[in-house]
Amino acid sequence: MDLNNITSPSFLKKLNKKELDTLANDIRSFLINKCSITGGHIGPNLGVVELTIALHRAFSTPKDKFIWDVGHQSYVHKILTGRASQFDSLRQYKGLSGFPKRNESEHDEWETGHSSTSLSAAMGMAVARDLKKDDSYVVPIIGDGALTGGMALEALNHIGHEKTRMIVILNDNEMSIAPNVGALHNILGRLRTAKEYSKAKEELESLMKKIPVLGGKMASTAERVKDSLKYLVVSGVFFEEMGFKYLGPIDGHDIDSLEKTLDYAKKAKGPVLVHVITKKGKGYKPAEEDTIGTWHGTGPYKMETGDFVKSKTKGPGWSSLVSESVRKLMETDERIVAITPAMPVGSKMEGIQRDFPHRFFDVGIAEQHAVTMAAGLATQGMKPYLAIYSTFLQRAYDQVLHDVARQNLNVFIGIDRAGLVGADGETHQGVYDIAFLRHIPNIVLMMPKDENEGQHMVKTAVEYNDGPIAMRYPRGNGYGVPLDEEMTTIPIGSWEVLREGQSASILTFGTTIPMVMEAAEELSEKGIHVQVVNARFIKPMDEGMLHEIMSSKMPILTVEEAVLQGGFGSAVLEFASDNNYYNSIERIGIPDLFVEQGSVDLLLNEIDITKEEIIKRIEILVSTNDRLGTKTV
Repeated sequence: MDLNNITSPSFLKKLNKKELDTLANDIRSFLINKCSITGGHIGPNLGVVELTIALHRAFSTPKDKFIWDVGHQSYVHKILTGRASQFDSLRQYKGLSGFPKRNESEHDEWETGHSSTSLSAAMGMAVARDLKKDDSYVVPIIGDGALTGGMALEALNHIGHEKTRMIVILNDNEMSIAPNVGALHNILGRLRTAKEYSKAKEELESLMKKIPVLGGKMASTAERVKDSLKYLVVSGVFFEEMGFKYLGPIDGHDIDSLEKTLDYAKKAKGPVLVHVITKKGKGYKPAEEDTIGTWHGTGPYKMETGDFVKSKTKGPGWSSLVSESVRKLMETDERIVAITPAMPVGSKMEGIQRDFPHRFFDVGIAEQHAVTMAAGLATQGMKPYLAIYSTFLQRAYDQVLHDVARQNLNVFIGIDRAGLVGADGETHQGVYDIAFLRHIPNIVLMMPKDENEGQHMVKTAVEYNDGPIAMRYPRGNGYGVPLDEEMTTIPIGSWEVLREGQSASILTFGTTIPMVMEAAEELSEKGIHVQVVNARFIKPMDEGMLHEIMSSKMPILTVEEAVLQGGFGSAVLEFASDNNYYNSIERIGIPDLFVEQGSVDLLLNEIDITKEEIIKRIEILVSTNDRLGTKTV
């Protein structure tokens, strides 16, 4: 079947079993082929092919609402709703999003890139439906990993309490990004092997229906027998205790079984949870055999072998460099404990997990818990290292402020994927952490210029014992600079001058330093000699150097790969205002908009964070400074 000809999922209702099986195979081949070129979340999508087909046969979107939790498993849904022809542009600049997108299709009801939001959103939609006296279905699809998120459990509690009509699909593949952890994972494990529970329960209900009169004590006794059966066969039927009718577990690759179960679920009055067992990566051997999450989301790969197409890189990956530096320090510092919220692979913590299993904790998709657990460790004299993506740290803002910074606890936060991340788009761009951390008292915030300075910042963070300290580092690889054999500490709040100059001063840090250095070189050829400062400590700033620069009346340009509002440039403006300096100050950074997907270079060009823009701004600043009679050369 030519998937490019699909315009609506309505055609599915006319297909027979053989045609459905053929369609599932065609979709898998299509995804394996397309993602080998573009990259993407291939593992999760291969696992939900039959499930997505069955959902679209059982329901009718957009009238019925599908809410995909996290959303990275929505590729099959996109194909069935008429977007197969756009897959050559998947996750590329101005192309098809790797997540549900409301402006892409009327079939995308909810946008998301973070986990555990679907049930809360579904509750809102279901309440709106009931208030409008509508008869549509609300169907959130949530994974077993996302179900460990506190927000999902809060929503389950509310839905069950209100007895809201809803069909929750629990897509259980035993692994989210990394192998799942926690008590809830163990409950699901028991349910997966408890097929006799559903069978026994059905037989008991059938027997009871044959009794002519069930009243008084007999009825009461029968109900107690039914309840006892749950605990006899399955230890703790979690979902039924939460107020849901539990159906499953169902083979998520058997369309016929899925359809029968969904039809039954549609007849229920209150909330129903359909427990579906799927195989992540199904149909593609390299992805099926993955046990650590490598095939959750990938770059391009060779379709025939599954070998990844590696880009040419000079230095080590930033995540590897930071985690390996922490691991080395753990060898001699028993205070250090490492924590990750379900990203041991993404944050390259496998070495720590291997060498120090008793000091490594994967807490699951539970960012808030991770931060406050780190705070608890710090109260007892430990030195917790929390590796967390910038985009996920947003979810634990209150815990950083209230539990860590307010108590001035010695927690080291490694802010992974800081800055633009590219293909995952606006939900994952790590550009807000400076703005939401800078105003918090007690916290130190820093970012290295290269991997050598990066390892020294890790040492600085571990040795710092005056409160919380956070280190930002980008996605991707370093520059290949030589690494010092010994890690040393850097004085807190100290900047360094990378290039001398008197015409103007550029203050920058991290990933924008190479761009600024190139601009400074070209400006020098025009007779404009610019000072370049590595403002590696975003908070506290080097006030001594700032006084020196501003006293010289040099114009100043700040450059940051982060949002301008509340960012580093704002801090420089505040310093000038507080100290009655009147230097001309310009800022380059990310404007007040959500940055969509695309290669980082394309995105930087789109928002004018470029060498050319730096040169233009400096030329204007210097020219204006000269005209006003405050020439500094």
